[in-house]
Amino acid sequence: MPWQLQEAKQKFSQLVKQAISEGPQAVTRHGETVVVVMSAGDYRRLTGGKPDFTEFLLTGPDLSSLDIQRLGDHQRDIEL
Repeated sequence: MPWQLQEAKQKFSQLVKQAISEGPQAVTRHGETVVVVMSAGDYRRLTGGKPDFTEFLLTGPDLSSLDIQRLGDHQRDIEL
């Protein structure tokens, strides 16, 4: 049974407990489901445990073998 938004706000602790023990809890506003509250474990399973952006960058390919050099002759003059 979905929670009405006002009731969910008033009984947030109970909503969280039920999300942990019974599974995702739907919250409605004006009869329409607007959000779903779920446990962190359910969320991780749903998202597949994707790495955060820092982990993504650190696990990228090794670029040390590329010969990347900046040319020094294309600098622009800046008036201060």
